[in-house]
Amino acid sequence: MGRGKIVYVCSECGYEARKWMGRCPGCGGWTTMVEERINRAVPSGTTGSRPPGEPASLNEVEPHAAMRLPTNIAELDRVLGGGIVPGTVILVGGDPGIGKSTLLLQAAIRLVSAGCNVLYVTGEESLQQIKMRADRLCSSGTTLLVLAETEYDRIATVIAKYNPRVVIIDSIQTVMKSELGSVPGSVVQIREVTASLVQLAKTREVSFFIVGHVTKEGTLAGPRLLEHMVDCVLYFEGDRYQSFRILRGVKNRFGATNEIGIFSMGQSGLDEVQNPSALFMNQRPLNMAGSTVVPIIEGTRPLLVEIQGLVTPSYFGGAPRRTTTGLDYNRVAIIIAVLEKRTGLQLSNCDIFVNVVGGVKIMEPAADLGVGLSIASSFKDRPLLKQMMMVGEIGLTGEIRPVNRIEERLKEGAKMGFSCCLLPQGNICGNNISHIKGLEKDLKLKGVSTLAEAIELAIA
Repeated sequence: MGRGKIVYVCSECGYEARKWMGRCPGCGGWTTMVEERINRAVPSGTTGSRPPGEPASLNEVEPHAAMRLPTNIAELDRVLGGGIVPGTVILVGGDPGIGKSTLLLQAAIRLVSAGCNVLYVTGEESLQQIKMRADRLCSSGTTLLVLAETEYDRIATVIAKYNPRVVIIDSIQTVMKSELGSVPGSVVQIREVTASLVQLAKTREVSFFIVGHVTKEGTLAGPRLLEHMVDCVLYFEGDRYQSFRILRGVKNRFGATNEIGIFSMGQSGLDEVQNPSALFMNQRPLNMAGSTVVPIIEGTRPLLVEIQGLVTPSYFGGAPRRTTTGLDYNRVAIIIAVLEKRTGLQLSNCDIFVNVVGGVKIMEPAADLGVGLSIASSFKDRPLLKQMMMVGEIGLTGEIRPVNRIEERLKEGAKMGFSCCLLPQGNICGNNISHIKGLEKDLKLKGVSTLAEAIELAIA
């Protein structure tokens, strides 16, 4: 392709075309083709330790002496699967001001304190601003290497000179290759720079943390191909007006996906939350209609979360409002339909609001029973029985289906002081869990087969 060639690149999938099209042939997205002026340099060959295209026997491959490098931040290590695997590229995304740079700077400081050589590359702040943040984190004496640079070739030169084990790029949208001819943050720049970083990580056994911006829809900016190129994708979630933050792993080639880490933002940076269930249950109202507690599983961790439902008559005419926060809207709509059809609750002329307290997003169907009982409790204006939690999946015929990993959920509830659990009858019969070993106190188990039976037992 000639110098200064103009192409049209899809901002979602990276598909290239010679002319503009309203719909991308690659992903089917509308109005996603943007104009880019690129200049592809002729590749100078690979930099591997053996000739290109020569295979190696798996028995001859030398394993890593230390498979994982701990960051000494327990919640971050949990999400990563136990630590950093050498040669990995980790993409960290989140809203502006949520704490991405603070978390990575804290991790870099702790890695340096453990004797690891770390390079922090910033393209958005000056070295003085990084120093101010480090002082706020009470880490002014660290020997962390910092570099304010946006040119990829210069960054690669510094990496080759100092040979760090971990490199942090903040952010990938600011790094550019001048030979490409396009502006920083464009689709071509992000794709080519990330591809070069991945190659550099694999050949030099350097681990990269790269910070990515997010769009107004909450997805990572740049082509979706970016998430497929890296080894791990972490999302930093939370409300900037609240203190706690949730780090969620949506992709991890070396660990469990959908694992979460809980942090609390304080004056001196991010603090780890050792007992997240206690955090979410801290200000739970007692004897209030519409409040339920559900034990969920996030990755390998059981959590207790509160689900609140509010049902009010619709006085404004038109279609009643259905609003959900932290839950799938379509799933809640199904539960409302089952409540109307199978239990006789007249919800067609009511506004219904369902919220998961604490900013947690629940994806598993094990929370269905808690959602249904919170709506029924608010509709009847009668609270649930004291110290009761519930778990179960609701079917379209109104049956309560069993859920997995029930013992972990029950132990977490007993640890937090709950005395009763409403759960599917299939979990009691199929797993023979009339008595759970290791509980600090007795936890009464009430098995239910239908949603109507659950409402009769749970609502006082």
